[in-house]
Amino acid sequence: MDIWVPNYRCKTSGTWLRIIEGLQSEESRQMSNMFRICPPGFMKLTRKGKPICCFDCIPCPQGEISNQSDMDNCMKCREDRWSNHKRDTCIPKLIIFLSDEEALGMALTTSSIFFSLISAIILGILIHYRDTPIVRANNRDISYILLISLMICFLCSLIFIGRPEPVTCILRQTTFGMIFSISLSSILAKTITVVMAFHATKPGSKLRKWMGSRISYTIILSCSLFQFTLCLIWLFSAPPFPYHNMQSETGAIVIECNEGSMIAFYCVLGFLGFLAGISFITAFLSRNLPDSFNEAKYITFSMLVFCSVWLTFIPTYLSTRGKYMVAVEIFAIQASSAGLLGCIFMPKCCIILLRPDMSSRKYLTKNN
Repeated sequence: MDIWVPNYRCKTSGTWLRIIEGLQSEESRQMSNMFRICPPGFMKLTRKGKPICCFDCIPCPQGEISNQSDMDNCMKCREDRWSNHKRDTCIPKLIIFLSDEEALGMALTTSSIFFSLISAIILGILIHYRDTPIVRANNRDISYILLISLMICFLCSLIFIGRPEPVTCILRQTTFGMIFSISLSSILAKTITVVMAFHATKPGSKLRKWMGSRISYTIILSCSLFQFTLCLIWLFSAPPFPYHNMQSETGAIVIECNEGSMIAFYCVLGFLGFLAGISFITAFLSRNLPDSFNEAKYITFSMLVFCSVWLTFIPTYLSTRGKYMVAVEIFAIQASSAGLLGCIFMPKCCIILLRPDMSSRKYLTKNN
């Protein structure tokens, strides 16, 4: 709170000064001196239209100090320092980043580990029941790849937590872009497998020779290589680096990762959006194909959740500052990955564990 300390030594009548000067005691002289000085943390402001001896003591502005009495101007602190509460000395600015020791960082770390363990448990269930029809449907090997990539997606959010360093800044977005491209291309491969399996059963179909895992692996490999090329171009042109943001918050230094080339960053995100859009459209068009274990309807809903999360992420990310920008991105990574995990694999696990009769060849033949 700014306060005003008036200077009492100037009175129009001069009566007060004459009384003070007439006193001989030491206490009176000390009292007179107290009224004649501006203490440290304040500066003198001459009153308009008054003699130079008439001034007010006003506190120094934020970021400025006065370490001596009766200073006419305050001194500005260095860029990495800030004024203390008394405004009489400069102190180091507060360092801010998303730490795993604070409540928000601990919550995001716990959720990341929790969801990665859930992915590992689901992977173990599918491997244990790998010979059942519901697991073998829609290419179980691609399901394994998708689960492993989702597990790494949850764990890669841990790179975003902690003090930004040159290595972690480089790994943050590139790892996120690569792993998500594998996940989305796996979903696209699973969806195309459903479409091809339906049309290949028609008499005289030429798609029979394309059936198998070769086309699925080709889709995953080509999409991943394209994203990998984008990441390499990004790293060799203008890689991310730690940045000390001193303007984002008053009196603090926000340590964050500068993305380097924003064009490369948006190209990586744009390719992920392209894969998500193609997967959603393909799954939506094939959701009603007659198949007892048709995953397309689950993939459609999962991609709807995925796209909703990232469309909400963009305005939220742009409207936040500092460590909360990182927290929003981590939340988007975990929420979208959890949407894919829950919508695609939870129905399968429920059937395997709770309704094993639906995961039998007899049930499959009856429904077909």
